Amino acid sequence: MARPRSADFAINRETIVRAAARLFAQAGYPGTAMSDIARECGISKPLLYHYVSDKYQLLLEIADGHVSRLEALVAEVDAQRLAPEPRLRQLIARFVDEYAQARHDHGVLTQDVKFLSGADRARVLGKERHVVDAFARTIAAARPELRAAALDKPLTMLLFGMMNWMFTWLRPDGKLSHHDMAPVVADLFLGGLAAVQPIPRTTSPRQTLPAGGPGDNP
Repeated sequence: MARPRSADFAINRETIVRAAARLFAQAGYPGTAMSDIARECGISKPLLYHYVSDKYQLLLEIADGHVSRLEALVAEVDAQRLAPEPRLRQLIARFVDEYAQARHDHGVLTQDVKFLSGADRARVLGKERHVVDAFARTIAAARPELRAAALDKPLTMLLFGMMNWMFTWLRPDGKLSHHDMAPVVADLFLGGLAAVQPIPRTTSPRQTLPAGGPGDNP
């Protein structure tokens, strides 16, 4: 007969997931052992295994949970049926705020998704592409000619470059918060967006973007 779960099981398990996210973000998934997670939580290793089966389960839960929350944010903003520019501003604000709350999860997704198995990695990256596509559609709705010039995805990747890496330089205890920076990102991107011109077609060889980043290359 299976051992019944204690009343505080969910609370303790979330504490473990948060501790694992911190350690994975700091030391990397390969550099973190289950004993490190147990020590971080102040519990024994056998008790840790009462809550999670292995380290991989934690990695999957962190990565999949993070992109699932981002998908949910997209759905919430879409439900508001805003015009393209207000929708893009709302998406930027919601994502920057989420990154502030889940900076360790975001770090894990950025650096450790490659350690997921094929099916699990494909599922997580599929959700990530869905999120990227939502931004690209919004940019294309604001400037349809940019989609015709195949610039909607590259511009989306540039925008994610501003948002995704903010956690690497914006200190949580600094003078500016993620909340402060979200409208700055929106102003910088949208102010520059109006000046972007479709790239003239030439006979020069097409350059490709380097691999990596949210949803891979456009």
